[in-house]
Amino acid sequence: MLSLYALSAGFVLDLILGDPIGWPHIVIGYGKLIALLERALRRVFPKTSTGELVAGGVVVVILCGVGYLSGAALLQLASLVGPWLRFIVETVLVWQCLSVRSLKTASMKVYSALSQDIGAARAAVGEIVGRDTDCLDQSGIVRATVETVAENTCDGVIAPLLYLAIGGAPLGMLYKSASTMDSMLGYKNERYLYFGRIAARLDDVLNFIPARLGGLFMVIAAFISGLDGPGAWRVFRRDRLNHKSPNSAHTESACAGAIGITLGGSGIYGGVLVEKPTIGDGAHLAEPKDILLSNRLLTVTSLLFWAACLLVKGAIVWL
Repeated sequence: MLSLYALSAGFVLDLILGDPIGWPHIVIGYGKLIALLERALRRVFPKTSTGELVAGGVVVVILCGVGYLSGAALLQLASLVGPWLRFIVETVLVWQCLSVRSLKTASMKVYSALSQDIGAARAAVGEIVGRDTDCLDQSGIVRATVETVAENTCDGVIAPLLYLAIGGAPLGMLYKSASTMDSMLGYKNERYLYFGRIAARLDDVLNFIPARLGGLFMVIAAFISGLDGPGAWRVFRRDRLNHKSPNSAHTESACAGAIGITLGGSGIYGGVLVEKPTIGDGAHLAEPKDILLSNRLLTVTSLLFWAACLLVKGAIVWL
């Protein structure tokens, strides 16, 4: 029951506070540990494909262990003091695993910049996407922002909520460690092709079910929130695999259909043109208000999935 209450309180805290600048955060800690381990292990293991693959695997094992065991240890220590402290600690950990408010804040920064200066908007979107943004026009900036909101609805909300509901804060923190490793190491470039391969595959596995649940809940959210529900369902069914990642297009396709724009397509990454399939029908050219619509979809999807997790977890507790 304490874990159930913490799941509720942590979600509400994230909606209210987000990730305040300057506050400590587990992702920052994970990031520093990953960087430290990478430097150390690259010196220890041979600079061959096998050596880098093993070194990257060691990072994965250590980070997942740290994520799960630190969460479990914190809760156990808090329990020694009393159930109220355990509830507070788990609430804070749940809060730090979620990203609803921070996603909205980052996307609204782009939205605000679009009304002022295209250069500022390119800089703002460059903070949340991996592609080159120097040549993006207004439509391209909006599409990149909406894609980020849609994709991270799974990574930052649906997946952590699912794992928090299943295994409490320890499993949520393990997921967050895996997600952080993928964001830092999961690139198919010369540096990380082998070193980050296991981290990327683990992230694919952990997001496999959440991505599909996220797409379905986003379709439901489109109906509820006054967007194009039938369009969300049609595009989700048709385009949910139109991505090199096995998971990214599920929420992106539902979002594209709900708003009526085209996402995906070719982009420039590190000066190299990368060909990607498109997602959606493109009923209209992407415009700034579509960022607001994607945030509405993010909020309703998050609330729906949170409620579902509470109901299922509550039913299990009572049974």
